[in-house]
Amino acid sequence: MKQYLIVIFISLIGYSYGQDIKRERPREWDNLVFGGAFIDRFLPIPPIGELTHDTWGCDAVKPRYVENGIEDPAWSYWGGNIVRGDDSLYHLFVCRWPENAEKGHMAWPSSEVVHAVSSNRMGPYKVKGEAIGKGHNPELFRLKDGRYVIYVIDGYYISNSLNGPWKKGKFQFDPRDRKIIEGLSNLSFAQREDGSFLMVCRGGGIWVSQTGLSPWKQVTNKSVYPPYNGRYEDPVIWRTNIQYHMIVNDWYGRIAYYLRSGDGFNWIVEPGEAYKPGIARYEDGTLEDWYKYERIKVLQDEIGRPVQANFAVIDSSKWHDFPNDRHSSKNICIPLAVEKQLLVLNTKKITAKTKSIRLKIFAEPDFNPQTDVDFASLRLGSSEEVNFGRGCTVVRTENEGDNMVLEFDAKGFGLTKNESAAKLIGKTNNGNLLFGYARLPEVEYGRAVLSCLNPKILTSELMLEVENFGLSPSRKSLVCVELTEGSCAPIVLEGVLPKIMPYQKEVIHLKTKAGISENRQYHVKVFLKNQPDAMPLWDCKIEN
Repeated sequence: MKQYLIVIFISLIGYSYGQDIKRERPREWDNLVFGGAFIDRFLPIPPIGELTHDTWGCDAVKPRYVENGIEDPAWSYWGGNIVRGDDSLYHLFVCRWPENAEKGHMAWPSSEVVHAVSSNRMGPYKVKGEAIGKGHNPELFRLKDGRYVIYVIDGYYISNSLNGPWKKGKFQFDPRDRKIIEGLSNLSFAQREDGSFLMVCRGGGIWVSQTGLSPWKQVTNKSVYPPYNGRYEDPVIWRTNIQYHMIVNDWYGRIAYYLRSGDGFNWIVEPGEAYKPGIARYEDGTLEDWYKYERIKVLQDEIGRPVQANFAVIDSSKWHDFPNDRHSSKNICIPLAVEKQLLVLNTKKITAKTKSIRLKIFAEPDFNPQTDVDFASLRLGSSEEVNFGRGCTVVRTENEGDNMVLEFDAKGFGLTKNESAAKLIGKTNNGNLLFGYARLPEVEYGRAVLSCLNPKILTSELMLEVENFGLSPSRKSLVCVELTEGSCAPIVLEGVLPKIMPYQKEVIHLKTKAGISENRQYHVKVFLKNQPDAMPLWDCKIEN
């Protein structure tokens, strides 16, 4: 009886974590076309090895291809990402803990990081050597100087080689007077064009480090996550040669969302699911219906495009995975449709007066744009348009060597001031998804990104310390400060902000006769006047 009550209690705990909560799907998503949601990019998985019945797992995940990714009856695997090494092998850095651990899946805080290798990007991956060390939710990235870093919760390992030896270290974090959103765990990283790094924390705050090891500085004041009702974690961020991308998981609702950004600070949420249960389907029709997918990571090609996703998967609720039972977790791999390489040939900014848009589609070893494209299916424009079947259509085509140049009627392009890339959606002649993104003329992709500390009220003046986290020098500009106390009219201060180089800072003093006081509570907004596209430098309550 006592054991029965314990099981009931644990079941209730699992239920209270709400992993079966059904999220209301926005009605507009019903009108998405194929390719309008990230989930459409998941391809059927080629069979890997033999189908196996004699293995752990509930009936929904058997029979299965146990050689996909990494699994072992003796271990529970979780997290980790894959990179292709200079040796042309695929390297997976993943964490694990014994399946028979007393706390079952909840033994994850005692997990260790291991290095697994495969000659096939889909697996099977085999653990190489001894464990690297303790740690959970690893993510590997490479520094500008060639060294490798494995992030784990509350630390990192660093080595000159993927094969080690690895040395333990600890990051330094500077929130810069900002509230850290949901703590500093489950971090994900993307290298910027100058070799510096962008990071998103669990709560959706954006941070920057000039080297990847130098102190991480929080830039944003609030989360960049979607405005939907969700409990978010497990973000993954990456950069292609066009833009930044992010996927974040709503672990209560077992659904994930996809975001894009031109600079890594201002994000657009694309409609539709990024992923959800049911995506592990094989070319022979086999479905591995895993209960939960978490810790998505992407394997990128030489220009940053994701060609494959890998996930931590479990066949039951985490709280129902006990020691020595039939449940466990592993890491699986799923191939992705790869975006095409595109180039907008227009040299002037695309506006409502633009008549036509010329777009080059580049040939690749496995893609001939002159013979493989269903031109009538193509739509070009903002994601808000083409994801729903609208946008510009092709009016003329011409060959350019092995490539293809398309001319689109610009009507219906639909780009907003927040967009930094045009999106193309269509199909190949055999009905497969064709999509891609192209940078837009006159969009400043490496522009300055200014952010200030909490403004300080001194005697008869306000002090601002402003730092540039962008990739270009800022322009000399007029900075405006609005201080609002309760329902009173705001006090407005203005001053000249000089040019600031990347990663440099300037301190300016704004004089006032308005009688501001360090003993009062103000809501302060700091922004650049006459630059509506720039993100606010500060938008919080002042704390003196």
